[in-house]
Amino acid sequence: MAGELRWLKRLLPQGLLGRSLLIVVTPLLVVQVVSTYIFYTSHWDTVGKRLAKGLAGEVGAIIEMLRAFPEPAARMRTLRIAANKLDLDVRFIPEGILANLPPEQPSGLMQSALAEAFDERVQRPFQVDWDGFEREVAIRVQLSDGLLEIYAPKKRLFSSTTYIFVLWMVGTSLLLLGIAVIFMRNQVRSVRKLAQAADSFGKGREVANFKPEGASEVRQAAHAFNVMRERLGRQIQQRTEMLAGVSHDLRTPLTRMKLQLAMIGTIDGKADLEEDVAEMERMVEGYLAFARGEGSEKPVATELSTLVGEVVGRCRRDGSAIDLHCEGEVILPIRPHALSRALTNLIGNAVRYGGHVWVRVGKRKDAAEVLIDDDGPGIPVDRRDEVFKPFTRLESSRNIRTGGVGLGLTIARDVIRGHGGDVVLEDSPLGGLRARVRLPL
Repeated sequence: MAGELRWLKRLLPQGLLGRSLLIVVTPLLVVQVVSTYIFYTSHWDTVGKRLAKGLAGEVGAIIEMLRAFPEPAARMRTLRIAANKLDLDVRFIPEGILANLPPEQPSGLMQSALAEAFDERVQRPFQVDWDGFEREVAIRVQLSDGLLEIYAPKKRLFSSTTYIFVLWMVGTSLLLLGIAVIFMRNQVRSVRKLAQAADSFGKGREVANFKPEGASEVRQAAHAFNVMRERLGRQIQQRTEMLAGVSHDLRTPLTRMKLQLAMIGTIDGKADLEEDVAEMERMVEGYLAFARGEGSEKPVATELSTLVGEVVGRCRRDGSAIDLHCEGEVILPIRPHALSRALTNLIGNAVRYGGHVWVRVGKRKDAAEVLIDDDGPGIPVDRRDEVFKPFTRLESSRNIRTGGVGLGLTIARDVIRGHGGDVVLEDSPLGGLRARVRLPL
């Protein structure tokens, strides 16, 4: 049962427009099918049978008149009356015999109705030729003294209301379907605009000229999105200003401490104090970098391979062994300074704990991907999420002298997620750690 439901779900439209039209079209089709069935049932039971009985009754009356007035003159008069008044081409073949053919089964409703009517009102052997003529049906009736041939127009056995009904039914259905498509496309367009705006906002891109439109529920959702966007913008701005302010204020006492240490002569513990002040300066710079990661830099179309090449070039100046491989041109809207800082942190982290680093840039389906591999000791699987938390350092590989203040990976992930992407840590096939950066195109 579950497999059948999954199969049915795959057949159903996945988009809102398709599903909405399915909701509209399905009842319309059901109504049309039911109406058609009822119409044709009543039509063939009443109109169709009445037309067939009318023609059979006229043929029966002609046969009775030929029997009552067998004289040649009277017979010719009867045939003329049938042609002029009944629109029937009747021919009498004296001594004619009906062809010895196997009985043909009626192939349609009209054929069945006509055969039933002739059995009831003519009660003589007969044959009906439906296909021998384009506009007429040939009926041959065996009489005692000859063969009677009747050529009746096919339109006498069919009602034009059938075609009129079909035309009206199909025409109104297409009209209603066209109106439904236009209406639903307008409704779905506003939902798509809201989805595009949310996607752009999630990727850190500018959402310009977005206005609530569409149905009241969609406008309500769009208004809530605008309010949410404004609130998040204010919170990010407040957080950035707070971190920048605190970090800036801390620089003043640090500067005084450095001056006082410089003026003090050689004393015990001076080197340790200078090291502590230097570490505090690095922490302040880390705070400022963390604050700048959520700054007001605007996204611009940037060639990612070139940006990564510049970051790798700066790291190589320190003597680091880094191999770079770019798989063609990758252009996407990013904040270049922020992303450069994030990649510098990731590559610098790989350089710090590995002897050799490999960087690869390329496209993977709908995203750009940067792989950073090293041959270092790596990070335990159960602690890979933990290292992204602010001020987290692993004791086995990070300390005050060799590491930072525990904000490098935090800043990197914060910047990359601000672009709508993500960074994850994996086992490298080269023996160390792999940082996989994915950015939506």
